[in-house]
Amino acid sequence: MAKLTPYIYSSSARAQADFYVKALGGEIVSLRTFADMPGADEADRNRVMHLELHALGLRFFMADSGTDAVNRGQGMDLSLEFASEAEGRRIFAALSEGGRVIMPFERMFWGTMFGRLEDPFGIVWQITTET
Repeated sequence: MAKLTPYIYSSSARAQADFYVKALGGEIVSLRTFADMPGADEADRNRVMHLELHALGLRFFMADSGTDAVNRGQGMDLSLEFASEAEGRRIFAALSEGGRVIMPFERMFWGTMFGRLEDPFGIVWQITTET
């Protein structure tokens, strides 16, 4: 059996993780900076080397991207499925705050609620409900 854990690189992993803590009701369970690494460059000491966030019963890893800009591309979304419309609607609203709604959260022809959004950090999410 395997587990799939999103590893999100960010221009500000701390700020992005704080946003997810608020939006998803999670918590940061581990944070290591480059200051923890022997011989770290002084300029990098406060950058996030590895962060672990738990939210909604899921685990997310994050890190600062460094000097390179983050290029998200268009080939992948993160999808969250909820048992109730109310929970899906709440998470959709929280994640889209300061971001962009791509498809409003509404009932689809296949019977479930579905919406798609880009959060303020450029991550695209699909929020859906169980059938």
